[in-house]
Amino acid sequence: MNNILRRGRLESSEDAEVLNYTSSKDADRWLFEADLAVDNAHVIMLAETGIITRDECTLILSTLDKIEQEGYDKLDLSYEDIHMSIEAKLIEKVGEDTGGRMHSARSRNDEVATCIRLVLRDKLLTLMHNVIGLRKAMLELAQVHKETLIPGFTHLQHAQPTTLAHHLIAHHDALARDSQRLLGAYIRTNQSPLGAAAFASTGFDINRQRTRELLGFDGLVENSMDAVSTRDFIVETTSAFSNIMTNLSRLAEELILWSSEEFGLIELDDRFCSTSSIMPQKKNPDTAELMRAKTGTVFGCLMSVLSITKALPMSYNRDLQEATPHLWRATSATLGSVNIAKGIISTMQINDEKMLSLAGTGFSTATELADTIVRTTELPFRTAHQIVAILAKGNEFTLNEADRIAYEITGMKLSDEGLSQELFEGALDVMENVLRRSVEGGPSPREVKRMIEDRNNQLMNDIDTVLEKLNSVQDSIKRLEDIKAVYITRGKK
Repeated sequence: MNNILRRGRLESSEDAEVLNYTSSKDADRWLFEADLAVDNAHVIMLAETGIITRDECTLILSTLDKIEQEGYDKLDLSYEDIHMSIEAKLIEKVGEDTGGRMHSARSRNDEVATCIRLVLRDKLLTLMHNVIGLRKAMLELAQVHKETLIPGFTHLQHAQPTTLAHHLIAHHDALARDSQRLLGAYIRTNQSPLGAAAFASTGFDINRQRTRELLGFDGLVENSMDAVSTRDFIVETTSAFSNIMTNLSRLAEELILWSSEEFGLIELDDRFCSTSSIMPQKKNPDTAELMRAKTGTVFGCLMSVLSITKALPMSYNRDLQEATPHLWRATSATLGSVNIAKGIISTMQINDEKMLSLAGTGFSTATELADTIVRTTELPFRTAHQIVAILAKGNEFTLNEADRIAYEITGMKLSDEGLSQELFEGALDVMENVLRRSVEGGPSPREVKRMIEDRNNQLMNDIDTVLEKLNSVQDSIKRLEDIKAVYITRGKK
């Protein structure tokens, strides 16, 4: 039996159906480069602590470099995972006496957990950067449309007028909170489990802090049992992805509705649409529709991960292998959706005339009229609400009609109590409605301008945070590559 893993304890070769059932190779392609980085850091640490010789370290590192250059497809994929495929390829090239030493003081359990965290760390940094890009696009569009009036909706019914900028900031702020969730997930992902071995650490005198440092982790998952068995960082990350997709699906739904003939508020750029195979006039918002659908995909990944990790005893169980493909699928769907959303927002055409024409329909100024009645007549709001509600049922929105209704309810006319024709008309004016809502967070152009400035400042802070994390990781990996190069160069002399 040539299988370096099975040849000792197990007598038979692995059944092909069993191998296919237990293999993780479909998800392992994601881990190829990360696995080699973990191997490099581990081997350097083994040499520095005297567990292997420097000559052995040099030969292993140079051979791992060749394996990386050859690529994933040159590995023997008959093994059940990429970790054994790489080790087998190494032994094939340099012999077991040297290649067989690489796995000293570690297990696949801590190795795979480290690899997943390395890959996910990079994906989180990319996603944080892309979400910031989407937020920036929203703020840039909001800056142009601070006074663009649109109808505001509750229950998808016309409610009160607002502005397109105010509406966009609402979407931005939801994504800003998602940025913070991603940062939290990153912080808890970027912790090294390497050195935990199978679960009870190792009798070799290794240096876990050294591999942590070489791989750019911010800290250790210290308890060795916890290090190999937890996948809470996958649960947290997939949950953050689900939250992002929830917010994107709400945006997608509005893009779909607003681009329809019935609304006609926007037109999506051609590159984000398709047409019909039979109806030549169609322009379908397919990308936004798929964004809605991929939200369900990510939700399914989250529920799968939760179900897989539920009630598992300490420490490592093979069940955990099944969580990883769901993580990668959720990652791809979320990254793609954020990029598509940014493209749509950056290129869509705004029909501001149609927005203005709809902003006041459906008696959307009714609330301000009720408020004006309260401020001028000192009637209680509930009474003013009743008067305006009855007015809304008819077709005559005049002060005389409001006086008639008020007299029937209260025995007095509003005009006698201070509600002038000018105040009445002002309450029905759509722009005046918006201008009066200047309280913190309101849609008035002045308040929206302040919010945009505030959010742009926060955006700059978020960009700095992501760049700081990215530079820290890149510096560590660069040091690892430099150390590896020194070993390889020394071996060639």
